[in-house]
Amino acid sequence: MTLFLRRKQAASSHDTFNAQRLTRLPEDRISSLTLRVSNPDRLAAFYCDVLGMQLVDGYGGQAVSYTGQGAALILSPCDGPETYQHDPSDRYWKIAITLPDLDIAYAQLQARGIEVTQPNQFRDIAYMSHMTDPEGHVIELIQHNFLGNPLTKQGDRTLSLGGGANIGLITLRTSDIETDLSFCRDELGMRYLSRQDVPDLNFCLYFLGFSQEATPVPNVDAVENREWLWQRPYTVLEFQYRKDDVIRHRPENSIGAASVQIEAGNNAFRSIR
Repeated sequence: MTLFLRRKQAASSHDTFNAQRLTRLPEDRISSLTLRVSNPDRLAAFYCDVLGMQLVDGYGGQAVSYTGQGAALILSPCDGPETYQHDPSDRYWKIAITLPDLDIAYAQLQARGIEVTQPNQFRDIAYMSHMTDPEGHVIELIQHNFLGNPLTKQGDRTLSLGGGANIGLITLRTSDIETDLSFCRDELGMRYLSRQDVPDLNFCLYFLGFSQEATPVPNVDAVENREWLWQRPYTVLEFQYRKDDVIRHRPENSIGAASVQIEAGNNAFRSIR
């Protein structure tokens, strides 16, 4: 993992300097994820026309997001193959779009000819589905509530994905969870919100965010916290911990994810790779 601190509008190397601990302010948030892509315009059109995001300014390049507190996607041009070949050993895994009504979102995507998996209640974790964007980046769709529980809001068939969508998660992989947790809590000031263990599949999920909201149950392993987590209006950082795997960072300037940006209350950014 690398860390650096830069001013919000920095665009050159002289604005990058050694990391130092920041006093965390309430405005701290996960603000964006930078993806290095072969065709930013085509990808922005997909995220806007199919997934209901909007073009946004202020990120120094092509960027899209939902309205509200969630992170933006910065689509940075990169020379290389037209598609990203995801590998289970990659440090970066996916974004998760959280929404009120997954069945409506699924029906819309199918009607548009988008390849998307059948929604499924995965254990006591989430009612979810998966797809990729046109360049191969993985997108998870997570409903606010478990299958069979009352919806937070009935989906609107006239809106993209039924409305109410947000980039709820950015997911990284790790084989050293204690180092990542220490970094996020002690250096960045994030709160440990939830742990979701899947021992038979040899991984455990850890979730951290900047909010001071109290979880429904203080125990991070509590199932009761999970639907609450999918309903947050801001973006949460997820780690998939795979103890025995070798997790790799892709070479800098290669196609794929570059970094996750943390916006601090003093108008500075920190980044995680």
